[in-house]
Amino acid sequence: MQVAPVPNQTSRGPAGHSIRRMRSGIVWTLLTVYGILTLYPFYWLVLSAFKTNEDFYSRPFGLPAHWNAANFTNAWQSSKLGTAFANSLIVSIGSLVLTLFIAALASFILARFQFRWKGLIMTFFVVGMLIPIHSTLVPLFILMKQMSLLNTYWALMLPYTAFALPTAIFVLTAYLVSIPRDIEEAAFMDGTGLWGLFTRIMLPMSLPALSTVTILSFLHAWNDFSFALVFINKTGLKTLPLAIANFADGYQTDYGLTLAAMTLSVIPTIIVYLIFQEQVMKGMTAGAVKG
Repeated sequence: MQVAPVPNQTSRGPAGHSIRRMRSGIVWTLLTVYGILTLYPFYWLVLSAFKTNEDFYSRPFGLPAHWNAANFTNAWQSSKLGTAFANSLIVSIGSLVLTLFIAALASFILARFQFRWKGLIMTFFVVGMLIPIHSTLVPLFILMKQMSLLNTYWALMLPYTAFALPTAIFVLTAYLVSIPRDIEEAAFMDGTGLWGLFTRIMLPMSLPALSTVTILSFLHAWNDFSFALVFINKTGLKTLPLAIANFADGYQTDYGLTLAAMTLSVIPTIIVYLIFQEQVMKGMTAGAVKG
């Protein structure tokens, strides 16, 4: 009996390895270019924050002729950025807490229970994602005036929460549906009640989705300008976007102070993303690995 020779694939090994290295090099090159293009606006913002107006016009994309670090202190003092920072933090964190609390409870019910009109309720929240936010400014202004909520933190927190809920509920519900029913049944067999199931099991397991909702909701509340402009008139309650807008008037714009203030305003958003990025990445890869 003659044994058939095994095909020798060593000759194709180096060629295949070279192709894989070439593909990997192309992918990493494209990712590097994309990363540079993404980070360049932030680099330009920080660089321009050290320029004077004359320097900004004469060399908009070059290094500053004189690094003017006083722009940051002048911007902080002249427009009362400290008060604006505090107001933005109160409004953003307050609306975020309300959004997470309401969305987590609603998503838990929609994902883990079967009841009548469930599909209609879910459709209601999905349709809420399609409503143009700024088209509601006039009716909301009338409503806030009738409720005596203008020039209060609630005038911003309530709309921010309302418009963040559809996306939050959609994301959390989709994530909670993917959790196996066996975990829920095992918890009930161990004597865990409904509230214990929600707080001790479902919430910790849904941290990636909660982190995604946190970033989206916080960024929307932190960067919003239109609602704050319409609902807030008191100087002591103005948020950060309104304070930054004070550097521009109908005649000229102080770009050095404006960009310095914008650089300071970006720092909290970067911190929030760095805190929750690990959980967001886990959420993105949760369905890619099966045990």
